[in-house]
Amino acid sequence: MTYGVLPAAPSHTLAVVQAQPSPSPTPGEPRGEDVGKSSPVGFLILILFFIAVAFLIRSMNKHLKRVPATFDKPEDAEPEKPRDANGRPG
Repeated sequence: MTYGVLPAAPSHTLAVVQAQPSPSPTPGEPRGEDVGKSSPVGFLILILFFIAVAFLIRSMNKHLKRVPATFDKPEDAEPEKPRDANGRPG
């Protein structure tokens, strides 16, 4: 049994580098100044998301009020008359 030669790897390979978090400090070691703080930009984005959700809920409620309670056809309604190719009753 013979094995074929594998094709050579392309010369332009992509290296994927994953950023590793820094190790947590020991309990007595001081941390940086920005640890545990959030920026005002993040707070603003969060407020904008809440406003967008409020508008979406309001819109959904308006649309749901227009939905009929049931989709059954009324019993006393006239049967639909057949129509011709132009859409006129006939």
